Amino acid sequence: MKVLVIVAHPNIEKSSVNRTWLGEIKKHLNITVHELYKQYPDEKIDIEREQKLCEEHDRIVWQFPFYWYSSPPLLKKWQDEVLTHGWAFGSSGNKLHNKELILAVSTGSAKERYQAGGRNNYSMSELLKPFQATSNLIGTKFLPAFVFNGVYTSIEEEIKESAEAYVNYILAKDHFESTNNGSI
Repeated sequence: MKVLVIVAHPNIEKSSVNRTWLGEIKKHLNITVHELYKQYPDEKIDIEREQKLCEEHDRIVWQFPFYWYSSPPLLKKWQDEVLTHGWAFGSSGNKLHNKELILAVSTGSAKERYQAGGRNNYSMSELLKPFQATSNLIGTKFLPAFVFNGVYTSIEEEIKESAEAYVNYILAKDHFESTNNGSI
């Protein structure tokens, strides 16, 4: 299985979790790492290159910090420009059909804040529904997200352990039921 990780973090060098995850996935030759903000500092996306990259992989991972209940802007722009009608969706848009899509998301707040009655009132599963709807539209199999909550209060050892669990998760062959504490 060929895995593509599209990393979308505008300040990766200042990130404790996403930077650690990036360092861990780079150790694995069977994972293609694609850093959007590094590749496109001018935000001029090479659509054909991005589509070809997606076509060459079986599993696509969108790795990002949770920004205003969504992804950072360059990942949204990537979706708008790369996931085109006739390629990703529509009557002839089948290039991503049967590929797998995983979200790898970090949040600043603790897990308890992402539930009914919590500060954010909704679970991460509910808040990530627009990504699942996108997956449905483009014909990918939406797998349970890998979520790291509580960046603001986490310690280095927790982050390091999450990086190892993250790599194991995105390389796992089956994702029917997630038993990983970091995923939803």
